[in-house]
Amino acid sequence: MYIPPHFSETRPAELARLIAQHPLGALVTQRPHGLDAEHLPFVFDAHAGACGRLTAHVARANPLWQECAPGTPALVIFRAAEGYVSPGWYPSKHEAHRQVPTWNYEVVHAHGRLTIRDDERFVRALVGRLTKRHEAAQPQPWKMADSAPEFIDELLGAIVGIEIEVSALVGKRKLGQNKAPRDRLGAAEALAAQGNAALAQAMRAAGLSSTSS
Repeated sequence: MYIPPHFSETRPAELARLIAQHPLGALVTQRPHGLDAEHLPFVFDAHAGACGRLTAHVARANPLWQECAPGTPALVIFRAAEGYVSPGWYPSKHEAHRQVPTWNYEVVHAHGRLTIRDDERFVRALVGRLTKRHEAAQPQPWKMADSAPEFIDELLGAIVGIEIEVSALVGKRKLGQNKAPRDRLGAAEALAAQGNAALAQAMRAAGLSSTSS
């Protein structure tokens, strides 16, 4: 991934935050038929190993777990806030007409090696973590104990765990840091007015962090 210095994000806590808030990752691997991708909700443990550990599960019917040998190189892409930016949103465009359309976004690439965990205890613990995290905001959070044990056992038997030891996290936040403050904020205001509050807030925050750094 090409990353100009002003778009680079290297802070471990910020990279972990982006993954936690946008856990659906695109897992890219080399398979016998060529490159392939799976879209999976991941749990990221930032304190495991040198750069963290990602865990997820796939359906037992998915050939990934049989086609990927232990240690298979893997790339997981986490896409956060993103959106189109019109040049008309920059105040300077109306003065000098030297702006063009672009696309702003935040993304994290996690590089590592894949291990298959066809282990009922591992899968049960993983599903418990995923459920606890994503049900936390519900008025009455669902938990596995809500269902009959034999039903849960059957479903757990139909999935296989995967684990990725992360060797590098690469972050890019293209949020108008190369623009004048009034142009960046003008675009953020337009995005907010169109309902893209996440990208608007990220662009405002990027300006604050560059000012304080």
